[in-house]
Amino acid sequence: MNSEPAPDPHPGPARPDPVRHRDHGMWLVRFTGRILVVCPRCGGRAIVVPLPRLAEPKYFSALLFQPRRLACAGCGAVAEWVAGERDGALVGAVPGGTEDPFFRRPLWLQTRCAGRILWAYDEEHLEALAAYVGARLRERRTSPTRAMFARLPAWMKSARRRDEVLAGLETLRGLARLQAPADRSDAAHERGDRPRHHGSVLFRGGPY
Repeated sequence: MNSEPAPDPHPGPARPDPVRHRDHGMWLVRFTGRILVVCPRCGGRAIVVPLPRLAEPKYFSALLFQPRRLACAGCGAVAEWVAGERDGALVGAVPGGTEDPFFRRPLWLQTRCAGRILWAYDEEHLEALAAYVGARLRERRTSPTRAMFARLPAWMKSARRRDEVLAGLETLRGLARLQAPADRSDAAHERGDRPRHHGSVLFRGGPY
């Protein structure tokens, strides 16, 4: 399993530069610790998080193997997910697309934008996207192999689309404050656009 910098246990206050964005190679997996999804029972907002009392992962990539719980405060629906197994190893989830990588539920934060679908996992994810999209100068300081910003679609990175995408992200901010079934975006439904599995595995030896 590839590794990346461990989470900072004492992060300082975020100070985004509204003009300059520095890409240090942040992976999408960084934002899979909390995902807002459409509840499978009532259609309202549910949350997917790691099971309680799990130790903090050493690497962000370990988030893709942690057991998960889907919980809806509106109707009380609860479900659990555990990683599959192959040849004695855990098979991790794969982030990307408009469904969450664990339960395959449509993301709650989706909206139509520039003829496409704009989505985010939670508020932290959409703020990271807003900082990138809104910046007039973007600097890449790492290999783009799995970096989230480098892999964004061209329409999201286009200067011509900047205002549209920022407006779409503002719509997602509003959706993040809502949770009733009637508040669900008309874009939040199944599409089957999850990425193909790349075969990531984790051999046992940790707390999972």
